[in-house]
Amino acid sequence: MIRPVPSRSGIGAVVLALVVFISASGAARAEGIRLDALNIPVPNAEGAGPAAALLDAIVLRPDDGQPHPLVLLNHGSPRSASDRPSMSPYGMWAQAAEFARRGWVAVAFLRRGYGSSQGGWAETYGPCSGPDYAKAGRAGASDIAAAAKFMAGQAYVSSGKWISVGRSAGGFATVALTSSAPSGLAAAIVFAPGRGSSGPDTVCGEGELVDAFAQFGKSSRVPLLWVSADNDHFFGPKLVTRLSDAFAKSGGKLSLARTAAFGSDGHMLFSENGTAIWAPIVDRFLKENGLTRRDPLLDMPPRPAQLRTR
Repeated sequence: MIRPVPSRSGIGAVVLALVVFISASGAARAEGIRLDALNIPVPNAEGAGPAAALLDAIVLRPDDGQPHPLVLLNHGSPRSASDRPSMSPYGMWAQAAEFARRGWVAVAFLRRGYGSSQGGWAETYGPCSGPDYAKAGRAGASDIAAAAKFMAGQAYVSSGKWISVGRSAGGFATVALTSSAPSGLAAAIVFAPGRGSSGPDTVCGEGELVDAFAQFGKSSRVPLLWVSADNDHFFGPKLVTRLSDAFAKSGGKLSLARTAAFGSDGHMLFSENGTAIWAPIVDRFLKENGLTRRDPLLDMPPRPAQLRTR
């Protein structure tokens, strides 16, 4: 049988179609989110042992071979010290994934003294009779700043603006961070920031906590979004008013967003189950500050084995 030989134009069309198909397939593959475990070295201020402590971290980022801006996610501190060793950066996987979907390099890490992170617990604030909350906040802020400095050297992190996001004690450390903002810190987002909750609706040394926020506000000029739920049983609405007023009246640049009650304790709003509430608030704040990264969002990545087995 005699088979017709394709014309040059026909061959070109086939090749072009093949290139388009391959390119489209490659683009589809690049639309995923990559997850990596990481150890972040930070200076060990204890004066003994190695010069640097390694912090346990996970990184979620768009898997497209391009650099993206950095967001650091900062955890809270359990009321009981015995719960600190069991903590994992995967506890903030869902929140990190939401930021990665929006085009950020999202790093969830454990500060010194939590989980598998090295170094002694640096955030002690002393006795209830005279807590030094400002000192504890600055200790947490130093770990955030060191983590940001390390991550800035990674090829997949773009230079320039980055943000810090924190919940509870991590939010408090983030507020402290804004008072001596490292280079490039463009904004901060905190959910129910504070320290010293010893039980439901009980805070050790409320006056000292108010004073700490006032101290931080004196030199904080970074745009700060503060989100609190009405049924937060760590730091309730009345205390939030005192804390946020102290910060703002001292000069802090604050946007306060109060939400309706969430679950049995609104302190857990910044969680996977609370995404439908907190994500639109965060998106609006980022847009207002020129920090919106991606639209439409990437698909939510598969849940990692470390969470499926829990």
